[in-house]
Amino acid sequence: MFHKSADAGKPPQLFRPRDFFNLRARLLRIATMKLALFDLDHTLLDGDSDDLWYQFLIEHGAADGEHASAQRAQFLADYHAGRLNVAAFYEFALKPLTQHAMPELLAWRRQFLDEYVRPRIPATARALLAGHRNSGHTLAIVTATHRFVAEPIAAELEVPNLLATTPEYDGRRFTGRVLGTPCFREGKLQHLHAWLQRENLVPVETWCYSDSHNDLPLLENASHPVAVNPDPQLAQYAAQRRWPVMHIRGDAAPAAR
Repeated sequence: MFHKSADAGKPPQLFRPRDFFNLRARLLRIATMKLALFDLDHTLLDGDSDDLWYQFLIEHGAADGEHASAQRAQFLADYHAGRLNVAAFYEFALKPLTQHAMPELLAWRRQFLDEYVRPRIPATARALLAGHRNSGHTLAIVTATHRFVAEPIAAELEVPNLLATTPEYDGRRFTGRVLGTPCFREGKLQHLHAWLQRENLVPVETWCYSDSHNDLPLLENASHPVAVNPDPQLAQYAAQRRWPVMHIRGDAAPAAR
């Protein structure tokens, strides 16, 4: 049985007056900006943050180094070859979070930042960020590294916006599952679009910095794609497209060509 609408018999209203004001208010809240996007590993950080975190955990007896070494090596090879099994990788990467309580994990994370991360942030990476910041650009890190590891690194780099894979947390412990879409390959573009829509932001000009061919979906959607310390596949692609290439490892000034 169908219930009769209270508006039955009335002429349909395709556009109610309040819709106009709601739409106008939404449009007024939209902010245009210039956007600078940064990959994290081998771009702003001289190293792979996921791998460094795993090394740190092994050193502190919180992960099985012998059993995990072969898996880590295979995941790395698959990543560079562009055939990474994303679900299997995150199952592996998030497992240590499920085995320890939050206070212990937070204490380790602070130590990890001091010992493993800060020494691997090149002065040139900080200078690159400062240049965009001083130009009034909106800065965001877009990384496949899960948020628990990436969050304090973004804070250290003074980048206020972080788009990263989110590990599920049930209020007491991490579950080992990914919440939502992994921030990897096309997933980075999905995270970016969702964030822009959520914040009512419209970029009028976009810079994107990355070292990996896995970030081509993001780079190809930027008005200024820049290959940073590029892997061989990205270096070849950048040369074909005449994209600028930057090398910012160490303390030399960043140079684009």
